[in-house]
Amino acid sequence: MRPGDPQTEPSFAEIVREWGRIGCIGFGGPPAHVALLRELCVKRRAWLTDEQFERAIAATNLLPGPASTQLAIYCAWRLRGPRGALLGGLCFVLPGLIMIIGLSVLFLSGSPPAWLRGAGMGAGAAVAAVAVRAGLGVARPIWRRAVGGERPRVLAYALAGGIAAALAGPSLVLVLLACGAIELSRQRLARGAAGPRAWTLTAWWLLARGPAALLNRSERPGLLAELGSVTATVDPGGTGALVWTALKVGALAFGGGFVIVPLMQSDAVGAYHWMTHGQFLNAVAIGQVTPGPVTQTVAAVGYSAAGLPGAMLAALVAFAPSFSFILLGGARFERLLVNDRVLAFLAGASPAAAGAIVGAAVPLTSALGETWQYALLAAAAVSVLLLRRGVVETLLLAGCVGAAAGLLGAPIPR
Repeated sequence: MRPGDPQTEPSFAEIVREWGRIGCIGFGGPPAHVALLRELCVKRRAWLTDEQFERAIAATNLLPGPASTQLAIYCAWRLRGPRGALLGGLCFVLPGLIMIIGLSVLFLSGSPPAWLRGAGMGAGAAVAAVAVRAGLGVARPIWRRAVGGERPRVLAYALAGGIAAALAGPSLVLVLLACGAIELSRQRLARGAAGPRAWTLTAWWLLARGPAALLNRSERPGLLAELGSVTATVDPGGTGALVWTALKVGALAFGGGFVIVPLMQSDAVGAYHWMTHGQFLNAVAIGQVTPGPVTQTVAAVGYSAAGLPGAMLAALVAFAPSFSFILLGGARFERLLVNDRVLAFLAGASPAAAGAIVGAAVPLTSALGETWQYALLAAAAVSVLLLRRGVVETLLLAGCVGAAAGLLGAPIPR
């Protein structure tokens, strides 16, 4: 099916209604979004075939950024072209974005009452367990697909990503890129392709660059900070820095939403001091209990940095790459699925991203400040990892426990 097919295409009003409905009820992250889009486009309306939908999933998973958002935009593009993509994408994103900005006003501004601060601290305490579950969910299919001698390399890439997320902060993206470049070089060497030396040297330089920043604290935090210095040094911690942070979140993160967490935490808390550790945990929890992709958490960071205009600017910058990828490159997506270089790069970057998601649990845990939060984190880990309870359910319950702790006089810092 192609855009413009009069026998199968929905009206623009239907796209607004159906994509908006999914945007309102899409709690539970990418698995829920994919299931809802499949139910709508394949089973209920038969706008796409099973094969078309599966290839759409495969194509959007090859891109950096929020894959389920890109899938929603791409499905609308397949049905009604660029206008459909814009309408569908906006209707998918806006409901959760409005919710997260509203909750940011409650939790991140002024001086909310103790029970409300406790609710945020309770939900925030559970976030590290959610990150581990998300990372394992990404890692399992990668591990199952790896056979024989591939598994040691997959494990090495995952460990590199995990260590980078736990320790390197701003250099995480460099490590993800390096792992992809190393695997691309390895496969080119195995095929006897010409000219692998430059790829290999570049890859190892990138991989060494991140840990090097850890050894010399006087250095600026990695190449990414240097790339953003043109704007950030002119307006340190201001609009330029916020735009750069949001751009990294939307355009440079592979492997799922939680990869962006250590990137945002490093900038929002460490580099620019827009938020405290506790406020950042609140922001990530808000992003989990609202519908839509985790990428929307950047709006909470933007709100802390510059109020409502900052929230809107951060969201615009973070989601612009997703729309651009589809509008400018959607017609070429099928080629990505058979491009040896793209697939080789992802064979290294994807396990590194999975490791990074798990590794994000380290800085998230270190951000906890009260003893009762660690107990709540342990309970959340049992809930989501052992009992396999839902993420939203666990976070809401943790928030309720935190609210009760605030009412009962537990330590709730302002």
